[in-house]
Amino acid sequence: MRLLVIEDEPKVGHAVQEGLQAEGYEVALAETGEDGFFLASSLSFDLIVLDVMLPGRNGLEILAALRKQNSAVQVLILTAKDAIEDRVAGLDAGADDYLVKPFAFPELSARIRALLRRGKSEPVTPLRIGTLEMDSVTRTVLREGLRLELTAREFELLEFLVRNHGRVVSREMLARDVWKEPVRATPLDNVIDVHVARLRKKLDDPFASKLLHTVRGVGFMLSEEIP
Repeated sequence: MRLLVIEDEPKVGHAVQEGLQAEGYEVALAETGEDGFFLASSLSFDLIVLDVMLPGRNGLEILAALRKQNSAVQVLILTAKDAIEDRVAGLDAGADDYLVKPFAFPELSARIRALLRRGKSEPVTPLRIGTLEMDSVTRTVLREGLRLELTAREFELLEFLVRNHGRVVSREMLARDVWKEPVRATPLDNVIDVHVARLRKKLDDPFASKLLHTVRGVGFMLSEEIP
């Protein structure tokens, strides 16, 4: 497995690199945002450990650029900020997991193993619902043959709805399984509703038939039929 660590604190970066190499990974290290983005864009990695606060390009800018290139590499963000808004921003940009500094190396290692296992089980066949087709590997979405430009969070939200096609999905389920927040809270409900509205605008507004439905008082459903 090839990993890339993008971390500007030399002591932290080298410690992480050496620890992961001791576990059998091939690890490259970049100490600036520009160097990290160059390596991530030009070479193939199974996972990236990405610091947020970097000289040059910051971690969220790097992540957003990679996802815009349809890169499906697993990304674990390192951040010194633990506010829900900061975690939501990282996940919205396309992160697969995050770890707050300071952290214990065994936890970082365990999270990396979990992400790599998840990557191996990623489906390789497109998901289809009526005229909607989405590919989880290339992270592309088509409806009636037209490509939909979705953010990383919108893609994850739609993928979860597609996998639960025909079933009502509650905000609590979305908070837990898409936003990775074990405890549902009112501010997060508002964030979820905003993302659902933005997804509906792209997924349904340009087309005659509607797929994304709100079930009042319960949640949302992706269905070719009105629930």
